[in-house]
Amino acid sequence: MKQFLLLGLALALSVGPATAQLALSGNDSKAVLENGAVCIVPNPPPDTVIILDLSATPPRATPPVMVQTLEAGAGASGVSVSRAGTLALVANRNAGTVSVFRIAGGRLAPVSTLTIAPPVWSTSHVQFTPHGRFALVMRDGDFFVSVLRVEGENVTLAGCDITVGMRPYGLAITPDGRWAAVANIGRSSGDADTVRLISLTAEPFRAVDTISVGPTPEGSQVSPDNRHVAVTVMNGSNRAANHPLRGPRLLVMLRIEEGRLMRVAQAEIGSWGQGVVFNCDGTRVFVQNMVEREIQGSSFDGQRLTAQPGRVGVDGGPSAFRIAER
Repeated sequence: MKQFLLLGLALALSVGPATAQLALSGNDSKAVLENGAVCIVPNPPPDTVIILDLSATPPRATPPVMVQTLEAGAGASGVSVSRAGTLALVANRNAGTVSVFRIAGGRLAPVSTLTIAPPVWSTSHVQFTPHGRFALVMRDGDFFVSVLRVEGENVTLAGCDITVGMRPYGLAITPDGRWAAVANIGRSSGDADTVRLISLTAEPFRAVDTISVGPTPEGSQVSPDNRHVAVTVMNGSNRAANHPLRGPRLLVMLRIEEGRLMRVAQAEIGSWGQGVVFNCDGTRVFVQNMVEREIQGSSFDGQRLTAQPGRVGVDGGPSAFRIAER
């Protein structure tokens, strides 16, 4: 099914005021976790999207308004909008492609579709670099990240795939454009998985460091000051209650220092979580707990994570998280 919904909402976040602390949570009403098994709800209600004001404690939630619906490729998943607000890219997981859309006058128009790899390689996410001249494409069916060159509306393969680890899935790029952190989800077999650091300071881009964070790192995000990476780690929390590999889901904080990754803090969070975002000054971090259907916040002082009071309930399991670009 070729569907791509809610891009207009993502655009509203990307071009919001610089002082805004807005985040968008996409909530899945179809899938639930029942004692370690993913089940599809019969005749589920529609999925939902909410916008969160992160400046409040707990964050305030408001429903957004749908402004446009378009088609992309099969399995449309990851979305990225250029910092200039003129171009949008969509990774089509089941097609092995990236769709390119023009943004003008508050509307979207298709420009082109770029083939990245065979569909089995699963192009699950794409993200512009801050200056907009490149984009990185996650391929969680193999071991590589593809690099795209962006010249105006012309998007092409740069021809320099980066080896990052088994099944790269989560991606975060520092606001200064120097580093990218890739979360490799591995085989979901209970083995410790990794986050890999990519240097974007010179071409060709290259991986420079790897750190183990535990089984199945899912969401990842970098702090506004370019120094920290927040990673949600499944750690067996999605397994059956009596499974020997079941463990508490973790939020792991890494520091980027002289081209290396160092673990600085971790804390237990809810189950089967997905995305993670920072607030505008990097002092708070928010995660999606899909089983509990809530958004959970913690304060972060550079060394410690401290749980914040109050959690935001959502309709459906929160499964995608984006924050307004700054």
